[in-house]
Amino acid sequence: MGFEYGLLVVRLGLGLAIAAHGAQKLFGWFGGHGLAGTGGFFEAIGFRPGKPFAAIAGFGEGAGGLLIALGLFGPVGPALVLATMIVAAVAVHLKNGFWAANNGVELAYVYAFGALAIAFAGFGSLSLDTLLRITPTSPSAVYGVLAVGAIAGLLTLPLRRPAPQPAPVTSA
Repeated sequence: MGFEYGLLVVRLGLGLAIAAHGAQKLFGWFGGHGLAGTGGFFEAIGFRPGKPFAAIAGFGEGAGGLLIALGLFGPVGPALVLATMIVAAVAVHLKNGFWAANNGVELAYVYAFGALAIAFAGFGSLSLDTLLRITPTSPSAVYGVLAVGAIAGLLTLPLRRPAPQPAPVTSA
C-alpha cells in the first residue's frame, strides 16, 4: 500500500506546485504577473522578445506539472520541468547562491530533482498512464526524453541577448 500512495502524494504535491508556478506566468494566478509582467522580466534578463519566452516557460511548468500530477505520458512532464528549471537556475538564481531566501537555486533544484526522481521511479499504478493502459516506458526511452529536456534547457541559455544600448550623444 505505502509505495503507490507515496508516489501519488509526491506526484500531486510536486506536480501541482510546479503547475501553479506556470499559471503565475501564463495567467497571473496565485499572485503572479501574467505574460505581460513575466515577459518584461524575461526581457530584463536578456530573453527577447520576453512574452514568447515567458509563454514557453509558463507552458513548460504548467503542462509539465500537470502531467506529473496526473501521471500521464511518462517522462514528458518531468522533461518539460527539467528544461525550464535549468534555464531558471542558470539565468536567474545561480548568481544568488543556493538558498531560496536569497533568490538562490533552491526551488529550481528541488523541482528539477523531484521531476527526475519521479521520471526514474515511474508514476505507479495510481496514474492515468496505468488507467489508460499506456505502455510503460523503457529505461532508455526515459533517459532519452530527459536528455532532450536537459539539452533544450541548455540550448535556450545562449539565446539571451544584452539590452540594446542607446547611441552615444555627440555634440557638434
